[in-house]
Amino acid sequence: MAIVTISTKGQIVIPKGVREILGLRPGTKINIELEGDEIKLRPIKENIPDRLYGKYRGINLLADLEKEHRREVEKEFSQGTQR
Repeated sequence: MAIVTISTKGQIVIPKGVREILGLRPGTKINIELEGDEIKLRPIKENIPDRLYGKYRGINLLADLEKEHRREVEKEFSQGTQR
């Protein structure tokens, strides 16, 4: 157990050892629950689809794959005709 101090802004620092054990990184969301006179902090498990949502907006991944495939086929064809 660790003892921490609340800052003037109402913030606390989660000790490094605890962050490492729980895999907490900057940006990790924490759920705060009150149970009687106790505060419980629970990290919210990261939702990968939510994190990636919108990351590839405006990029046509299918077109990129088609171009790459076309280059590979053309390369194989040209190597086959040179033999």
